[in-house]
Amino acid sequence: MPEVPNPPPRRPTLLQEIGSVLASFFGVQSSRNRKRDFTSGSPLRFLALGIALTATFVLVVFGVVKLVMWKAGL
Repeated sequence: MPEVPNPPPRRPTLLQEIGSVLASFFGVQSSRNRKRDFTSGSPLRFLALGIALTATFVLVVFGVVKLVMWKAGL
């Protein structure tokens, strides 16, 4: 009986990549997702998403601090 080759791993969707980047912020990731990311994910996309999500987080924190200071009259 001939062996059936495994299909090539599918590339993660954008939402899966965002989920993986967010999980990396907290230092948690399932081994299944980690394997998926390292075998079929694009390092450049993960890097770009990491930079974009980090910048978004910094801007949100900055905005909240400015809003609180404005409300406090400082």
